[in-house]
Formats: sequence, C-alpha cells, structure tokens
Amino acid sequence: MTRTHGTVAGIPEGDHLNLVEAHLSALYEVGSVLSRSLNLSETLREVLGVLNDRNRLSYGMVSLVDQETGELLVIALHNEVPLPFKAVRYRRGEGVIGRVLERNETCILSRVGDEPRFLDRLGVYNPELPFIGVPIREGEEGGAVGVFTAQPPTEERLDTRARFMEIVANLIGQAVRLAGRVEDEQRALREERDKLRREVKGAHGFESMVGHASAMRPVFEAVRQVAKWNTTVLVRGESGTGKELIANAIHYNSPRARGAFVKLNCAALPDNLLESELFGHEKGAFTGALAQRKGRFEQADGGTLFLDEIGDISAAFQAKLLRVLQEGEFERVGGARTLKTDVRVVAATNRDLEAAVRAGEFREDLYYRLNVMPIQVPALRERTEDIPDLAHFLVGKIGRRQGRGLSVTDGAVRLLMRYRWPGNVRELENCLERAAVMSETGTIDRDLIHIAGLDDLLPEPVSAAVSQAPKVDLNDPELDERERVIAALEEAGWVQAKAARLLNMTPRQIAYRIQILNIRVRQF
Repeated sequence: MTRTHGTVAGIPEGDHLNLVEAHLSALYEVGSVLSRSLNLSETLREVLGVLNDRNRLSYGMVSLVDQETGELLVIALHNEVPLPFKAVRYRRGEGVIGRVLERNETCILSRVGDEPRFLDRLGVYNPELPFIGVPIREGEEGGAVGVFTAQPPTEERLDTRARFMEIVANLIGQAVRLAGRVEDEQRALREERDKLRREVKGAHGFESMVGHASAMRPVFEAVRQVAKWNTTVLVRGESGTGKELIANAIHYNSPRARGAFVKLNCAALPDNLLESELFGHEKGAFTGALAQRKGRFEQADGGTLFLDEIGDISAAFQAKLLRVLQEGEFERVGGARTLKTDVRVVAATNRDLEAAVRAGEFREDLYYRLNVMPIQVPALRERTEDIPDLAHFLVGKIGRRQGRGLSVTDGAVRLLMRYRWPGNVRELENCLERAAVMSETGTIDRDLIHIAGLDDLLPEPVSAAVSQAPKVDLNDPELDERERVIAALEEAGWVQAKAARLLNMTPRQIAYRIQILNIRVRQF
C-alpha cells in the first residue's frame, strides 16, 4: 500500500487503524470459538455471530461440499436468520457461491442486486448491499463463506474486508480439516468396535459351543434361556469343565452384551484384597492406596460380573457380598458414600455348596441368593462322544496360537477317548498343546499323545473304551498302513493275534509291521 497524505490506499489513517484493530480482535475471538468444539454447525454459527457483532458482516453463510453428492450444502447461518436451511444446496458453478467453489477464488460484489447470477435462495438479503464470497480451500472437503456488509463501504474498505474474510476462511478450513480427521478416526473406531463385538459374540455364541452329547443339551438350553434375563446364575462343575466359557456365552448373548464382562477368581485373594478388588477403595484407605480405585462391581456396571470359585470365600466376606447381591449397594474401602451398581452376577464353583451349608461353612441365605438359576456342567468323562469335536477344535485353537496348521489323526483321537480325563477339557487342551509342541510336521498322532504324558492317566476299562470309540473301516483307502494297523489293534483291544485276523495277516506279519512302523503297543 502507498501512504499518501494521512490515508492508506484511500482509507483515512485513523479509520484504517480502527479497522485493523477490529479485524485483529475479531480474529482472536474467531480462533477461540473454533478451538472450543468440533461440532461444526454450532461452532460456525458462533463464528458468523462474531463477524456480525464485531465487524458488521451480516447474513453470514458457510457451506461445505457434501461428499456423497459433490454439492455445496449450507451448514451454518447467522442465528438471526430464521430459516430451515438444511435443504439449501448449490451445484458447482451454480450461482455466486457455486462459482466461488468452482473457481476457487474470492468474489466481491459492490451491489448484489446488479449480479444476475446471485440466486438468493435464502430470501433474506438486501440487493443494495455488497457481498463477499470466499472459498474454503480444503481439497475435496472445501466450501465457501459468504457475508454481506452492513452498509456500502468504499472499494478500498471492501477489499480490506475481503482479505480479512480470506483469513477467516483459512481458519475455518483448518477447523473443517481437524473435524474431518476426528470424524474419520471416530468412524474407524466405531467400525473396529462393531467388528470386535461381532467377533467376540461369534467366539462366545451358542454356535461356538462345542459338543453334541446328550449330557450337554440341558446346559445349552439353560444358557439360551437364562441369557435373556438378568437372573443370577450359578455355574457348577468340576475344575476344567469350561465354566468360564458358559459365563461368556451368557453375557455375550444377553441384552448386556454391550456392557463390560468383568472376571475375578475369588479363591486367589485374601479377604482384605478381595474386598478392595470387588468394591474398590478410596485414596489413603490403607498403606499403598495412593489413589482412588474403582472395584469390579463399578467396572461391571451395566454389564456382567463373573465370580469364579465363589465357594472359597470366607464366612466374614460372605455377609458383605450378600448385601451387594441383594441391594445393589456397597461402599468403597475407606469410604462413607454408598454407591449403587447395576450388575448381573454369574458365579461358579466346583465345591459341594449344599454340604458346605450343612457344615456351617457357607451362609444359607447367600447360597439361595446365588443358586437362583443353577447350571451343572458335566465332566468330560460323561460326554466322551464330544472328544473328537473338542480335539479338532482345540487343535485348531492351538495352531492359531502357534501360527501354523495343525491336525490330529483318528488314531490319536481314539486314544484320547480311552481315558477318563480327571482334569477335564483343560487337561485335554494341555495334552494336545504338549503334543503339538513336539510335532515337527504339524500332525499329532497317537505316539505324540503317549509322549505328551497320557500314560500317566487312569484308563477306562478296555471294553467300555472300545465301545465308545468310533469304529474304523479297515478297508478305507484313505487310511495309510500305520493307521490301518493301529485301528485293527484298537478294535482288537490290542490283542495282536486278533488284530492279525482282522487284517488277514499272520501274528508274525503284524508283529513285524508293529516293529517297522514304530507303533507303541499298549499293555492292559
């Protein structure tokens, strides 16, 4: 600009300084407004209000490109404009605003009534006033800002206001970019959350519960029924039968599936730590309590709390647990404020609670409060026919952990079916994992099962085991010679002479094959 006789580009120096001061003040306030919220419509309306109040730039309008249609959609107007503006759109090149977007350049109209392209779709503008349209340069997510001046200024002052509006449009563009990034991240998080929810529900859904034995049908039916309600559930069964899996299935197939599923093993903690874990504690409640901490009941609010080994809690703690189960109320350790919680409790135990009640070791009222809906999970020896399905399922699970393909032979499965499994499914999984570790080829056969420690388990009577094992077609062309010999030995109860007759061999021939095929002979 050229300074001439007390003027700046035709603007008196005093007026110019006042205008610059007004612009700086307005820019500071605009920046403050844009930094307060990522709600674009609300924030941009506030920005237009600042322009109206501080700089007399009235009837402000901000429009952004709709990514689905490519059109300009008006998303903010000055609050004084009473208009349902959501339906107002402009195509690229359409009207003055569309032309600003298409050409990506500022448009200054000294008198809007003289411009035939001005559409006035909002129906509120004075044709005698000047108009400034400025592009929001934000790539495909750009748009345009339009304002009117409150009174016709000089041409120099109009240019100054246009440059000011370009700075404002740049600030709006940065806010649009930031809001877009945040929205993209939130959308990605929502999609990831929904994907994880689907995967978790699939992993713990009814379809994923392995087994078709008659002993398991009442369990599956009970889980389906009780999952619909908020009833307290007591899952009972020996250690290793999968009680936690039942609790997972109940939670993830219930209306509380969007809430948290929180677990705690009650047998692993003494009373003082158990109380802190379940109810939380206040800062300074005890040595080491450096900050307030929420307990499991608070963490599970709106969801499900799984209390494993509930039969092992002490008599003193049973009274405290009874209160929260009955009233849904508790206090943090060291706190005086009573807290409420909305939690569905699923408990589990392998103890005989009835005997514990008779012996005075377990409160009768707590027993009845927990035993509203009992589910008895059968031991693995009571569902031997599920062992093939369980073995293949567990081998697939182990293979995913090891990052390779694993398989288990029919001979190995038949051997697994001959034992009582005192450790139930957990022991079966451990046995298969040990065998998988020792398998160089990825195939788990009966010899690896022996090496994995199955010999240490108590065998069932041979006749019972054979009757439960699936009978193999010895003429099946898919069987290799080793599998065929093992199948015959299994069917013959490991009596070599009998197995030789099944294979149309002599005892000497089958003994030779046992030796060269490295088959470990079972002795009963």
